[in-house]
Amino acid sequence: MNATAALAGILGALFVGVVSPGPSFVLVARTAVARSRRDGLAAALGMGIGGLFFASLALLGLQAVLARVGWLDLGLKLLGGLYLVYLGLAMWRGASAPLALPDSGEHGAANPGRSFAVGLATQLSNPKTAIVYAGVFAALLPPAPPAWLYAALLPLILAIETSWYSAVALVLSSGGPRAAYGRCKRWIDRAAGSIMAVLGLRLIIAAGRSGS
Repeated sequence: MNATAALAGILGALFVGVVSPGPSFVLVARTAVARSRRDGLAAALGMGIGGLFFASLALLGLQAVLARVGWLDLGLKLLGGLYLVYLGLAMWRGASAPLALPDSGEHGAANPGRSFAVGLATQLSNPKTAIVYAGVFAALLPPAPPAWLYAALLPLILAIETSWYSAVALVLSSGGPRAAYGRCKRWIDRAAGSIMAVLGLRLIIAAGRSGS
């Protein structure tokens, strides 16, 4: 496989993984609908930076390190799982809080900086993302990739991650979805919180099994 075909295959495989629903999608969607468009875009950028971080680690051989250092793999899974459970419980507790729906099309941003930080932390809380990157790179990178491939790979990964979640934020921050969310906020927040908590518990259980 030549370098151009390898790049196309890697980006295609990663795009399929990015668009698959998971905690990142839930977080960006809820942020865009519940807060503002700018908050949703800030969370999307946090997801992109988190994906870039994991891709960089994968290129540096994180998978090989985790395979050799069992306690580090276990610790990352536990911390990531606990964070997702915490985030899910926070969503559940805030489900009954009323949502103020402004009339303007561009809603006032609650706190884009905080939304970016939460998006980044959510992306980084799942070490399986790094393993996915490592697996894709191991399967599709040629044995001696040219320097331009490395130079192109990380910026394109950042673009894929950020663009997808930005599209989610832009669509779901429009008036119709936001008004629908306001009517069903309690149940949507509880469902989103439950999904987060379940994903976190699965990660904790996986850590327990790998540590036994």
